[in-house]
Amino acid sequence: MLFALDVMGGDNAPAEPCKGAIIACKKDESLSVALVGMKEAIEPYVEAAPSSVRSRIHIVEAAEVIGMGDNPSASMRSKKNSSLRIAMEMVRSREAIGCISAGNTGAIVAGGVLVVGRIKGIDRPGLAVPIPSLKKTTLLLDVGATVRCKALNLYQFARMGAIYMSSLTGTKNPSVGLFSNGSEDIKGDEVISEAREMLLGSDLNFGGFVEGKDVPVGNTDVVVCDGFTGNALIKFGEGIGELVTNLIRSELKGKILPRIGALLMMPTLKKMAARFEYEENGGSPLLGVDGIVVKAHGNSRDRAIAGALHVASGFARLRGTDLVKESLER
Repeated sequence: MLFALDVMGGDNAPAEPCKGAIIACKKDESLSVALVGMKEAIEPYVEAAPSSVRSRIHIVEAAEVIGMGDNPSASMRSKKNSSLRIAMEMVRSREAIGCISAGNTGAIVAGGVLVVGRIKGIDRPGLAVPIPSLKKTTLLLDVGATVRCKALNLYQFARMGAIYMSSLTGTKNPSVGLFSNGSEDIKGDEVISEAREMLLGSDLNFGGFVEGKDVPVGNTDVVVCDGFTGNALIKFGEGIGELVTNLIRSELKGKILPRIGALLMMPTLKKMAARFEYEENGGSPLLGVDGIVVKAHGNSRDRAIAGALHVASGFARLRGTDLVKESLER
């Protein structure tokens, strides 16, 4: 399986994406990666790779880069020799099974629509993020691909999210919740109310509305919302994580007894931290496009890039894109 990796995208390009590709190929002997970017910057990492891996890593030259501050749609149209655009074109031509990038989120979404193309019947794509919760992993979408949604978009997010969650965790008939400002049926605006009626009439395992407090508990396998709300939820969660970490460090600083207590609790703390480790599943799939497109965190290190490649290859093995198409046809 060949995947195109935009090694010029993200805060740590090209070093970490290149190293992440090597890690992923070491773990999975069936995986091949095309490193798309500036050849002279990539070659040293390929030459340093083990011989068993080097044969499965290829360099695809790209002379341009789409930066984090570039206009997404305009840069995708004008920078036709950019690493992201070329990686997307490899997916469209079926030269590569999928594309992975830690670059400009808006450009990745724009490229998914303009270059790879939407699945027939899908109105808008959605970015899905698996998030840790008290009971289990919950899939949240959309988290930024479609800021303003129609009821049809939310319905399609629910259907695609259920398929992806089933392939990701093996959960049969995943439960679906619609994010709203309360659990009562009268809550939500016109769009939310219309989406609720559509979901009630579907064959999905729809459990009704989900409130903000329900997301970290993990009562629902898939939580559906518009891109503005989902992005705000993710960023708020990241901020809370930083707050808790800094508060713990502040309380431990210069205090003997709390430090001793922390040392005794270290095994438990490590287990807790592992549940919130995003690097093993470091990618967010762009669902609804006619090919596999995975967005990695902009600050991804090598393990997170390897995790994003793992997410992409796993979705490919389970025929995720075909399953979405078949579901829409039914």
